[in-house]
Amino acid sequence: MYGCHPASPRTGQQYTIAFGDYTAVITQQGAGLRRLTWQGNDVVVPFDADDVPTCMRGQLLVPFPNRIEGGEYTFEGQTYELPIDEHERNNAIHGYGYRHFWTLERLTTSAVTLCWRTPNLAGYPFDVLVHVTYELDEDGLHVQVHAQNHGGEDAPWALAIHPWVANGGDAYGDAIDELNAQCTLELPARTHVTINQNLIPTGTEPVDGTAYDYREPKALSAQPIDDAWTDLEHDAGGTVTAVFTRIDGIRVRITGDESITSYQVCDASGFPEPIHPCGVAIEPQTAYANAFNTGIDLIAIAPGESSTTNMLIGVVR
Repeated sequence: MYGCHPASPRTGQQYTIAFGDYTAVITQQGAGLRRLTWQGNDVVVPFDADDVPTCMRGQLLVPFPNRIEGGEYTFEGQTYELPIDEHERNNAIHGYGYRHFWTLERLTTSAVTLCWRTPNLAGYPFDVLVHVTYELDEDGLHVQVHAQNHGGEDAPWALAIHPWVANGGDAYGDAIDELNAQCTLELPARTHVTINQNLIPTGTEPVDGTAYDYREPKALSAQPIDDAWTDLEHDAGGTVTAVFTRIDGIRVRITGDESITSYQVCDASGFPEPIHPCGVAIEPQTAYANAFNTGIDLIAIAPGESSTTNMLIGVVR
């Protein structure tokens, strides 16, 4: 009679992969990370297969992460208008990819690859084919995002992943803040991004001598936090690593390759209680907010060319 079955999860097909102590579940909608566990412990704050993942839990943010001021940007002399979806601040936010069902390309016991072609929309008419591969091994969950420009003009591009790292406790609403304050963050960033009332960057400042210096592990007691850090310290191999230590002592690392230029960190302090995740969002980004306007760290993919970013979420052992 009809092609859609009401018993199917609203986030689409669920792709479960496993390796050793790790298990992950990826959704067809948005190629999102619904669950990641290690030895039965939730590494990220999960959501149910029929739920809206509040606060962007586990979402892949493409073709831009974070905010674009006023939903408008100019790229190579042409101005584009995006839908406003953060109405209280008059911003476009977090791209289009999480809204769509992706196509399964490959599924094994430990890895899954999905793809999505950007639709022809007025706000982003560029023809980009995106592949994301989630693969588990002894180090954790590797995330590779590969974007290829199939159009005839340069395509603006930036991305982030948005994992809410579980804090190891079980609380609701404002009580979560007390648990987060007992966690520590180590973030090798020399510079903090300053913002206005609409969370749009206004500049940067060195972290030296400020409360924003997390180059050594420090408790997340200075709440609320919804900030970006840049000028990252990559190691000799080109990798940058943030480490979040939970109240149960489990240390979770969130790493990126040389294309990762910033991290956004949000603790949801002050968020409405029903949507307050029990953890902290630690988001590796290729560019921070409003990059489509500022051009800071923005990637321009030439016709026929591609851009690849590699990230990892795993437990430090």
